[in-house]
Amino acid sequence: MLLEKLVRGGYLAKGIIYGLIGILAILAAFNSGGKTTDAKGVLNTIAGQPFGKFLLILLAIGLIGYALWRFLQVALDPEQENRDKKANSILHRLSYGLSGLIYAGLGIQAIRLVANAANQSSGNKRAVDTTARLLSQPYGQWLVGVIGAIIIGMGFYQFYRAYKAKFRYKLDLRPLRPQQQKWVIRIGQMGMSARGIVFMIIGFFLIQAARQYDPQQAKGLDGALQTLAQQPFGKVVLGLVALGLVAYGSYAIIQSRYRRIGVPLVSPHLRV
Repeated sequence: MLLEKLVRGGYLAKGIIYGLIGILAILAAFNSGGKTTDAKGVLNTIAGQPFGKFLLILLAIGLIGYALWRFLQVALDPEQENRDKKANSILHRLSYGLSGLIYAGLGIQAIRLVANAANQSSGNKRAVDTTARLLSQPYGQWLVGVIGAIIIGMGFYQFYRAYKAKFRYKLDLRPLRPQQQKWVIRIGQMGMSARGIVFMIIGFFLIQAARQYDPQQAKGLDGALQTLAQQPFGKVVLGLVALGLVAYGSYAIIQSRYRRIGVPLVSPHLRV
């Protein structure tokens, strides 16, 4: 089925991007030529490599396929995740819609890079510019502060997901041996924990930007990783979080193979 192939390609593209973010950060932590960057920075890096534009086209197809899947989850709830609680339904659909917009934007960025028409500013600069626009609006400080609090909440939710490991019900791991299944779950937990740390740093600096009415306080993913590097034992901390991002990328790649696509997740016989 074409849709399923697009969705699986989307998880693969997402995994590659997160994996490269983590690998570049690990190299930066050990002064081996890497850098702290975000998803758009990774796309810019790929664009400069041999066959980079061909790879960007493939990633763009995958990213747009992933965005389409998220929008379908908003509109149709194909996995019946939201059939029991209305509040749960609203939160899930909002998060899926936001995810869809983000990955659609990344897909468009990849296409623009192929056409040499993309803005290649850093993630930090984009975060500062966006925060400045929000602060200039009526009640802008409150708006930025609320967004920061929501992102911190998303960070805590990532820790909750890692702890509960309910994401395993979205995978069909029956072809794997029990020990391999355990490793898949551990990789997912490690990756979600790393994402939680990054979300909490980004949210904290947004709240600081709101409190001080200073958009320069805002940070993107690259800035959050740089902040980790500046702490005591920063290279070790950055290396560990970067390794977690590689794990999250690996988990997304695993999803491209074993994710249940469009199948209700509540049926007991689907659990592994």
